[in-house]
Amino acid sequence: MKRSRRTIRTDGGQPGLFDDVEGADPFGVADIMADTVRRLRVSGKADASGADSLAMPASAVQRSERLMFVSFGSGSSGNCAYVGTRSGGVLIDAGVDDSVVLKGLKDNGIDYAGAVRGIILTHDHGDHVRYVYKLLRRHADKRLWATPKTLSGILRRHSISRRIKEYHQPIYKEFEFHAGPLAVTPFETSHDGTDNVGFSISCGAETFVVATDMGCVTERALHYMAKATVLMVESNYDARMLAAGRYPMYLQARIRGERGHMDNTATAARLAELWTPAMHHVFLCHLSHDNNTPELAVDAARAALEQAGATVAVGAGEPFAMRKAGVQLAVLPRFDSSPLYVFS
Repeated sequence: MKRSRRTIRTDGGQPGLFDDVEGADPFGVADIMADTVRRLRVSGKADASGADSLAMPASAVQRSERLMFVSFGSGSSGNCAYVGTRSGGVLIDAGVDDSVVLKGLKDNGIDYAGAVRGIILTHDHGDHVRYVYKLLRRHADKRLWATPKTLSGILRRHSISRRIKEYHQPIYKEFEFHAGPLAVTPFETSHDGTDNVGFSISCGAETFVVATDMGCVTERALHYMAKATVLMVESNYDARMLAAGRYPMYLQARIRGERGHMDNTATAARLAELWTPAMHHVFLCHLSHDNNTPELAVDAARAALEQAGATVAVGAGEPFAMRKAGVQLAVLPRFDSSPLYVFS
């Protein structure tokens, strides 16, 4: 068998594992680093996530690549998005049909086999995990990054193959891990799933923060949200629509609770508190199909951002280039894919 150039895996692969693959080394330093990384692994100096302790700094990757984001669905029917560069990134949750996700990646020029290092999970509810095994099976190199309690919740709540454990890479709140060019830190969120987390994802100059499915903003969530240059935040329901709607009182109480969901007003208030000129994109996610509208969510968020001093541009704008001034505010579609956003 012909041996080809070695590349270093920075996606949380098993200790001591290097892939022999066709193609050029994207960083030009793999052969130099390989022996050093081996020596560190032999001595046990790897971080808690299992990722390489000498993972390439995100800033080095960003000299030639930019962070990208696309959502394939956001809401109680299913949630999944891609964050990363063209050479490496992660899926955030796996609640959208795998065929839709794979087509969406391909349509945007993102190679699932080569670019997607794995899946990071916010919690174990079905609309976030339903297709996780289908997306992972037959791809032994990919990882499932979830807390141990979240994995236990998936196996307890859902009819998902127990072989999913073969892909699991444990993560822990407030401990950074690496997935390709991304540095990812999970943090505590308040929801009625099992061991819920949000994510702060850094790549070069950008910090993409995922704060979804939460009834209130915890102190640690607020800490990470305040650092976001791009914020994906839940704006689940309109309080008046929920009160006047068809949901029974027990379900309304669950949604309104501190471990339920955020309404438009609460999300808007947090945006007014958090926004600085460094935050150039805000994505409103997980809108209720029955108890909210994109217009209501946008109106509340826009008013709050303008109150904070932001110049707000609403909508997708140019899908392959961010607007140069102010903050771009958009609602992630419930059932469809969003445009591909590229952050400079």
